Amino acid sequence: MEQQIYSVTQINTYIQSMMDSDRLLSGLCIRGEISNYKVYPSGHHYFSLKDATGALRCVMFKSSAIRLRFRPENGMKVLALGKISVFPRDGAYQLYCTNLTPDGVGDLHVAFEQLKAKLQAEGLFDPSHKKPLPRYPGTIAIITSSAGAAVHDMLRILRKRYPLTKVLLLPVRVQGVEAPAELCGAIRYVNRWDLADLIITGRGGGSLEDLWAFNDEMLARTIYESRIPVISAVGHEPDVTISDYVADLRAATPSNAAELAVPDREELIRQLRSMASAMGAHLAKQVKVNRQRLNTLAAARPLQSPTAYLDERRLLLDSIQRRLCAAQQQALAKNRQRCVRLTAALDAMSPLKVLTRGYAMAQTKGGQLLRQVEQVRSGDRFTLQLSDGRIRASVESTEQLGPQEGKGGSYERTE
Repeated sequence: MEQQIYSVTQINTYIQSMMDSDRLLSGLCIRGEISNYKVYPSGHHYFSLKDATGALRCVMFKSSAIRLRFRPENGMKVLALGKISVFPRDGAYQLYCTNLTPDGVGDLHVAFEQLKAKLQAEGLFDPSHKKPLPRYPGTIAIITSSAGAAVHDMLRILRKRYPLTKVLLLPVRVQGVEAPAELCGAIRYVNRWDLADLIITGRGGGSLEDLWAFNDEMLARTIYESRIPVISAVGHEPDVTISDYVADLRAATPSNAAELAVPDREELIRQLRSMASAMGAHLAKQVKVNRQRLNTLAAARPLQSPTAYLDERRLLLDSIQRRLCAAQQQALAKNRQRCVRLTAALDAMSPLKVLTRGYAMAQTKGGQLLRQVEQVRSGDRFTLQLSDGRIRASVESTEQLGPQEGKGGSYERTE
């Protein structure tokens, strides 16, 4: 009997059909640790599941991967749901995974922690970025469901605590796949048109799945980018969402958000009364002090007897005037005497004073003072300065005194 020959593709296809028809291999849940995790441009995810002694190749197509609520990572222990089949092209069997869940914890919890760590690393939770809330907001935008009890609680509290503020209600979905986009759109709308001084976004309590819209990354970034301060009020006290971390202020409940958003009217009235009382007391004190000062001034002598006071002031002024005049005359006489002394001293030192005693001062034609016979020659013209005028003359001859002239000796030089 001739043996039948099969092609590789036929064998791979046969094995694939056998595995696909095996009910055990069609609905498996496998526990393992993720390794070699890769996401291709096509959107398909490829990885391996391994335990202490073995490994299993896995693929998750894009249609299944987009439904994951967390980001799978190498080293993560998971439960993988899917079927075992053969890829005919290379004959390798693998798990065609339709869902992944973290082993031991829920996928939403893992997704929450992953997004929290990511945004925290980017600085979206940094306290320095938190914007201060306005003390007296003129308009508050409430972004929440119009059907829930939360919005009615907030409106009631706002009207009671601070009726001066206006409320702008923007109804949106707060649950489901469309909720994050609607929440983001409402926040951007209020910012774009500058419609409010403060934004409150949130909802009442619920399960983790019900509150999941407020753990959306796009919503977190929209709150972070808001120019208008945002209060996040999601669920009850134990409920904490990503929106709570990134908002400028987290309120435990929607009612608490309304209390934090506006001042209490009764407290403001008490403060105003206290301020009015303090101002009144201060004013009364000032009036008392000024009255005492006025009484003191009124009791002073100038006001009690102004005529006598003016007479005394006039006498004092006359006395001061006389003393000033006397001091002025004394100073003038003293300066005049000093001027006479200085004039006499200057006159005694004047060269002209010497001329009155019979001396003369000779100067050359150029105005040079003659001190020695050698400065002139016979025929040179010169000027004699006397006490009362000048004489213009010329040199007929010169005579130079000898060394002993002072003792009667002399000689003559004629040119």
